[in-house]
Amino acid sequence: MSKQQRGLGKGLGALLGGDADLSQIRKPVGYVNKEVVSESQPQQGTADIMRIPVDMIEPNPFQPRMSFDQEALEELAESIRTLGLIQPITVRRKGDGRYQIISGERRFRACQMAGMDMVPAYIRDANDQGMLEMAIVENIQREDLDPIEVAMSYQRLIEECSLTQEQMAVRVGKKRASVTNFLRLLKLPAKIQHDLKVGLLSVGHAKVLLGVEDIRLQEYLCDLVIKDGMSVRQLEDKIKKMSEPKKKADDPGQELPDEYFKVLEIVGKYFENNISLKRSSGGKGSMTIHFNSDEEVRRFLKAIEKCTEE
Repeated sequence: MSKQQRGLGKGLGALLGGDADLSQIRKPVGYVNKEVVSESQPQQGTADIMRIPVDMIEPNPFQPRMSFDQEALEELAESIRTLGLIQPITVRRKGDGRYQIISGERRFRACQMAGMDMVPAYIRDANDQGMLEMAIVENIQREDLDPIEVAMSYQRLIEECSLTQEQMAVRVGKKRASVTNFLRLLKLPAKIQHDLKVGLLSVGHAKVLLGVEDIRLQEYLCDLVIKDGMSVRQLEDKIKKMSEPKKKADDPGQELPDEYFKVLEIVGKYFENNISLKRSSGGKGSMTIHFNSDEEVRRFLKAIEKCTEE
């Protein structure tokens, strides 16, 4: 797997206002308020999250996946260092007081690479299906669950209790469409799941971002929502405007790369979006900026000078 380029680059990041402000509020999810499992006090099956020492957890010998992409593991480990483990693993309690992974071995290995000594996990008795199902459904009824916790609970019912989405919707008393929408949240990048979990982003914003295919663009728009306090409607309008310049390309069949729209978005904010860009299929083109005052030019120049100084 090739490593995807994240972020907008130092220059564009500086024009946007930098990542420092968001990094101060985007703290890792650590589950520090959860009880710690010890050898002397093993836990029975539970729908809640517990913290288990890594040396008490062992892989599942029936794990179908025998090899893990090392580069992908390193990327996941780096994400865990920055954001914490968003989706806990699931383990079963063994007779010797240890725990065996049911699902999440890739996440467990990444946690080890990230240097974690405690791993958040769901604990279950693998042979007690009915009680597990009841415990998860009861947990979903809690009012203090964040959207990602709800989505993970739905996913557990599907994977661990062998329920279809229709059966699960009946169990939890929700419409299937609502269940599907929550499950889709787990397809978002870890950074956006983190922001949903800690309340920096709403479910409405997340649904709009799910309509954007490019992961880097999803994360860029997520940052804009947080920095500018954008409403869901404003986010929808922003995405619509970012797609409009495609009609201005010289070649009607040639779509502009995402980087071009980011340039239009970032530079355009200094000139009230009075900016257009044309690009041929060969990569040549022109960018036209219309300004209303000398002050607009001075503000843009100041931003550029700030970028070059850093």
